Amino acid sequence: MKIVSHKRLVDFYNLYPDSKLPLEQWYQQTRTADWKCYADIKNDFNSVDSIGNQRYIFNIKGNKYRLVVIIQFTHGYVYIRFVGKHSEYDKTDCCSI
Repeated sequence: MKIVSHKRLVDFYNLYPDSKLPLEQWYQQTRTADWKCYADIKNDFNSVDSIGNQRYIFNIKGNKYRLVVIIQFTHGYVYIRFVGKHSEYDKTDCCSI
């Protein structure tokens, strides 16, 4: 999959160093994936949730951080829309970001 943009992850884990390893693991696994549907993602990341409108939520470092992405399966793109602490995620309308 093609991920847009890795810089968002780097900026985040520079602020929260304990998120670096799990975010980089997510990035590397996603970059080499070839997802065609939600079931493919679920095979790689059991805790992923689909919230509709092409948006998927990943738990990072247990449930301490959240990552929200848009996935366009037909083109193989993953757009990072949000990465943050769980408390910030609770205040975010993930369906519209």
